[in-house]
Amino acid sequence: MNWDALFKTGVVGGVLAGVCCFTPILVLLLGAVGLTAWVGWVDWVLLPSLGFFVGLTGYAFYRKRLE
Repeated sequence: MNWDALFKTGVVGGVLAGVCCFTPILVLLLGAVGLTAWVGWVDWVLLPSLGFFVGLTGYAFYRKRLE
């Protein structure tokens, strides 16, 4: 399996989810297009995805070190 690609996917996904969670970028973007009603439930999607991508990055790093 290509652990480098898995590691890069985890890092990029984690950074994107982190940027959306911890900065008001997503709120501003949704407000600009009139979808501010979605802001209330966005955390239910972004926080688990952040956890998933951090876990994916850790798993790929662990497996890469075993090789």
